[in-house]
Amino acid sequence: MPALPELKELERIIQLGQSQLDVAVLCDVDVQHKRFPVYRLALGNPDPVKPAIGFFGGIHGLERIGTQVLLSFLRGLLTRLQWDKSLQHMLDDVRLVFMPLMNPGGMWLATRANPNGVDLMRNAPVEALDKVPFLLGGHRYSRHLPWYRGPVGAPMEIENQALVRAVREELLGRPFSVAIDCHSGFGLRDRVWFPHAHSVHPIPHLADILALEELFQQTHPNHRYLFEPQSLQYQTHGDVWDYLYLEAQQQPERSFLPLTLEMGSWLWVKKNPRQLFSRHGMFNPVAEHRLHRVLRRHNAWLDFLMRATCGYQQWLASGPTRLRLQERAVQRWYRP
Repeated sequence: MPALPELKELERIIQLGQSQLDVAVLCDVDVQHKRFPVYRLALGNPDPVKPAIGFFGGIHGLERIGTQVLLSFLRGLLTRLQWDKSLQHMLDDVRLVFMPLMNPGGMWLATRANPNGVDLMRNAPVEALDKVPFLLGGHRYSRHLPWYRGPVGAPMEIENQALVRAVREELLGRPFSVAIDCHSGFGLRDRVWFPHAHSVHPIPHLADILALEELFQQTHPNHRYLFEPQSLQYQTHGDVWDYLYLEAQQQPERSFLPLTLEMGSWLWVKKNPRQLFSRHGMFNPVAEHRLHRVLRRHNAWLDFLMRATCGYQQWLASGPTRLRLQERAVQRWYRP
């Protein structure tokens, strides 16, 4: 097995939780005569009437911190399961799905894209409704340029096919599900982005996003996350979460909330400008104490999402309350 530290840690965690985890390899990625598995791990109740949450990371190979945050959280969960009765009982009512290392080939090569040069977050068959930023919004000029979407008419890359398969099998068929995808590299603050990336139009579940944010604010009043639609910053072609969210709309009686945690790496660079001289340093905390602080801080957010998913019926609004939440959310995020 190639010496990729995050992959080795993931396989140690699989060994640690072998009695609790349902483990599958959804695809293998070949790069430089090496073979990397893309794992899907699950624990908790598989009954499709129960809610579920999916934790995803490592879609961009340079953004190792997303994978590291999820591995730290998963290791802590499995350790707590040995003694935490409240967590044991909670897993009777919720399904947890993990794909913490989506792009092992890109991480091995230290590139944003996968080994084929394709940006997996620009690779789904979704077209932006308005003009997108040059290159950044996704393009088909060359695989040697960043944000390359892949050839016209080609199927999605195998890593994205694995992601779509996991979401369809584990999340979309349930009455309520959440996905959280961990990234880094934008701004001075940690942001929680939600669809759309391809359009500035509000989504049907905007009320649910606002209710979730307000619940988090009440539970963790000192948090520093900024909630906003991704399109407020820029629009893109090919966003895989837009693709899956649009598919989920075919079952309007179910709720699927895909979220992206965009960790603000500019703050790490601001505190240590020398990080600008390495690609790794532009997207990840380099100082050991800062890395540990980042791992601790996001544990609370991930734990909250897990518990909110389990208890969604207690906070998800309906009827006139939901309509009022939707109006407030539109006023906040879509009207100056």
